[in-house]
This record gives sequence, C-alpha cells and structure tokens, in this order.
Amino acid sequence: MTHGLIDTAVAAVRAGAEELTPRFRKGDLAVRAKASHDFVSEADEASERAVLGLIASRHPEHSILSEEEGVVGGSDSRHLWIVDPLDGTTNFLQGLPNWGISVACLRDGEAVVGAILDPLGDQLFVAERGSGALWDERPMRVSSRPDLGGAFIATGYPFKARTALDEYLACFKAVFERAKAIRRCGAAVMDLAYTAAGVYDGFFEFRLSPWDLAAGALMIEEAGGVATDLDGGSRFLRGGNLIAGSAAVQAEMCNLIGSYVDEATLDRVVPDTAHEALDMLGS
Repeated sequence: MTHGLIDTAVAAVRAGAEELTPRFRKGDLAVRAKASHDFVSEADEASERAVLGLIASRHPEHSILSEEEGVVGGSDSRHLWIVDPLDGTTNFLQGLPNWGISVACLRDGEAVVGAILDPLGDQLFVAERGSGALWDERPMRVSSRPDLGGAFIATGYPFKARTALDEYLACFKAVFERAKAIRRCGAAVMDLAYTAAGVYDGFFEFRLSPWDLAAGALMIEEAGGVATDLDGGSRFLRGGNLIAGSAAVQAEMCNLIGSYVDEATLDRVVPDTAHEALDMLGS
C-alpha cells in the first residue's frame, strides 16, 4: 500500500513551500556556488531541512537522497525518498516565478509515489503507481498529439554537461525544425509536471539528476505517457538523460534524437561522475 507514502510526499512539498515562499524575492539571501553557474542558497537549505525532517518524522527507517545532503536516513533498504527542495534555484534568486519542489519515494528501485508543488501558484501535482496522476485533484492525461509536427516541447540546456553542447544543439535543431515551439523555462520538475498534464506534448534533456526526474517521470507514465533514456530504456534516473511525453511524440523524438546521440556517446562525452548513492536506484 502507498496511501501513507503519498500523504507524506504531499506534506513534505508543502513543508518546503513554507520555507521558500517567504524568502522569494528577498535580496539578502546567502548564496554560494556549488559549481560554475550552479548555485545553492539558504532558501534551498531551509526547504531541504523542512522536507527531510517531515519525511524522517514519519518514516524514520527510510533512506533519503536529496540534492544538498546526499543520502541520509535509516535501515530500510527497500524505500528511498528522492528530494529536490528547490528546482529552479537561478529563477528563484532572480525573482522569476517559475520554480518548484519535488518529492518521490522509490520502493525496490521503482518510483511508487511522487508530488510536485508550485508554491506561488498553489498547484499540486501527484502520482501513485497504478492509480494515476492528479493536478489539483483532477485527473491528468498527457496530450493526444499524434506526432512531433506542431508539438509544444519543453527542454533544458545542459549547463551541467557543457561538453555535450554540440550533441544537444544538433538534437535541439532537429526537434525545433519539426515542432511548433520549444520552451526552456529553467525548472525541470515543473516541465515534467506540465508534460504529464498535457500542457507540453513532450520533454527532453541531458544529464539531469535523479531528484529532477523521479516524481515527474512517474507522473508522465501514470498520465498515459512514456519516459525513457536516450536508448529507449528505463535507466534515466541513473544517467539523467530523459525523453518523455505522449507515446507518439516521445517515440518520434526518441528516434530523431537517437540519430545524433545515444547513452554510450553521452557517457564518453560527459563521463558519469554521479554519487555512489545512485547504486540505490537499481539497475
């Protein structure tokens, strides 16, 4: 049963929002660079403390993988929570109102529940494996678009994988020439939620982290869509490369992108330096 897990996921994203919302558009936040163009602020850290504390209070035996803390938690190796306490930190720091919080729980390496919250819009997206996906308590379905022609696509630039920029731009050009429009809004968790809801017809990006993907990919699948890695497989949580959307659009994008890059190419161009915690995500 996952009823208690989904309640925890929802409570956790709301706990994070209570820390983030009052800090938004406050110019005195402490900020440090984790890497080039990759920032963490006191808002990220406050949200993470609230989210992890909520989960730990309800499931002290479960492990948690979060963006800033890595792996923390208990002795239950079957359950792993994956937390992004603030996706879209640069947007948040610039005052752009496009960011979100994502929490998912994996059981035996498979995502079973997920929640994504847009605090400013008070938009809540949830999914439970085998039970569908909801947007503000209404059922979500991916779009019914039959092909990539005329599709509305979301993406993200590979700022953590700049050595793959040539491959990414080739893929971007190929998709751009077929699609109606491509948007890059800077918060992958929101892009995935909107893809599950049918706002976007599809999504692609390279070298994301598992906390960017776990909840949103489950939502897309539970909303009737498809989420795969570049080879059409299911290892996107480990590799961070995702192509997702309605079945028809996803299949066409996968074929098109696959003519320019595959998982082996990305591994060669951008060596996977992921934390050992990814071993907990299964094969």
